[in-house]
Amino acid sequence: MPEVTGFENELYCDFSSSATKAVAGKNILLAIFNSTGDKLLAIAGQQGLTINRSKDSIEITSKDTKGGWKSKIGGMKEWSIDNDGLYVRGDESHKELGAYFDGDDPVCIKVLDMQEKKGMFGGLCIVTDYSFEAPFDDAMTYSIKLDGMGALVDLADKDANQMPGETVPPVETKSGGKS
Repeated sequence: MPEVTGFENELYCDFSSSATKAVAGKNILLAIFNSTGDKLLAIAGQQGLTINRSKDSIEITSKDTKGGWKSKIGGMKEWSIDNDGLYVRGDESHKELGAYFDGDDPVCIKVLDMQEKKGMFGGLCIVTDYSFEAPFDDAMTYSIKLDGMGALVDLADKDANQMPGETVPPVETKSGGKS
């Protein structure tokens, strides 16, 4: 007798398909740590988020390259984030972004999946653009560009699930003090 599975043998409800594992963009949130690193702040008013990753290609073509085709190898990698949304004047996240833009200190960011309550990516970057738009017939908006410093770390297999608004107790150091 053939093995019977639920949902009428998955005739029309196949929960194993990749479509059921897709991530809704509305659940992905950009957050920044404050300058002391003890508070994770979701950037208020978010609507759009783009994570850009790219790599240089280095041409290694020579006269003896077969078939007249160029040949290349991978070079240096970089990442950046573009984020935009409704500007929430006075929100702590926008005050921090303004301070990071005015100064040259790097900001520690984290991209979160709020549905799964898990960190997705994290890294250091600098705020290279922090713009505002105030049209006559629409809400005031912001846009930011963050340029990465070093790797954009994939947090999938890391214990990095602090959510905005949560605090983490200080860690004991080897000398017995707290950091």
